[in-house]
Amino acid sequence: MLTGHVENFLRAIASTRSPHTVRNYRIDLTQLVQSVGESPAWTESELQKYLREHAPNPVTRARKLSALRTFFRYLRQIGLLDGDPAANLMSPIRRKPLPKALSQGDATQLLDQEPNIATPLRDHALLEMLYGAGLRASEVVSLDVGNVDLDQRMVRVRGKGNKDRIALFPVATATAVRAYLDQERVPAKSGMALFTNQHGGRLTTRTVQNVLKRWAKLAGLPTDVSPHTLRHTFATHLLDGGADLKTVQQLLGHESLATTQIYTHISIERLKDTVNQAHPRAGSSEPLPNLVGSGSPESGDSEPDPPS
Repeated sequence: MLTGHVENFLRAIASTRSPHTVRNYRIDLTQLVQSVGESPAWTESELQKYLREHAPNPVTRARKLSALRTFFRYLRQIGLLDGDPAANLMSPIRRKPLPKALSQGDATQLLDQEPNIATPLRDHALLEMLYGAGLRASEVVSLDVGNVDLDQRMVRVRGKGNKDRIALFPVATATAVRAYLDQERVPAKSGMALFTNQHGGRLTTRTVQNVLKRWAKLAGLPTDVSPHTLRHTFATHLLDGGADLKTVQQLLGHESLATTQIYTHISIERLKDTVNQAHPRAGSSEPLPNLVGSGSPESGDSEPDPPS
């Protein structure tokens, strides 16, 4: 009985949640049914037992609690539950490290190279799009030629939850993409993929990761730089330059403003570093205190560095 409701629930959220989230929720709710049975009349103690058995660390517990609460809300909406049996279950305190971001100098060093490789123009355009428009790797590889307007310097992006948005990019990005299109792009075998490999196939996110690691190594930067690092860098540099938070939220495609606010923490940390290094009295006193802590607010639209 309950298994059917789980499947209906997963179909209902598929349009608003990422495939990764839907897959995890399926695992969590399948374990729930196996642990406590098909009846929705669970007690708080039964749910606690389920979490003890299947959530060995705070990260997993937080995810499973999110799955439970979202599912129970769905069951209330269809009239199968009157209350929330997980209402009194405590969420673990999660401390998230601030996302990494390159300095402006390092970003310039990365992008201004002229490496002796097989596809320099494609790779340069690819990295310029990641940094210049703040796109995810999955968004970049899904771009078609028709999505990009080089004259208006804008690109139509399909992001998380299949939501479309318009992202903007600077002149340097437009110049790099135009050079790639004019001189190096291999026509797509099928469709109109913007970024193609040497056989005309659409690039994968793994290829994007490898391209970035190669360029980071050639630039003398840490090779743990990821495509998401460039997205973080895009947001941080916009805020450093005076952009308002709502604008950055719109450009990144964040559903929640709380997700975007983490970048204000990074900017504050950069300001502190500048004062500590440049102020004439910085050496005669303690460094400025940590104003924002080492974590970030919880958000349903959080973005841990993915393998994409």
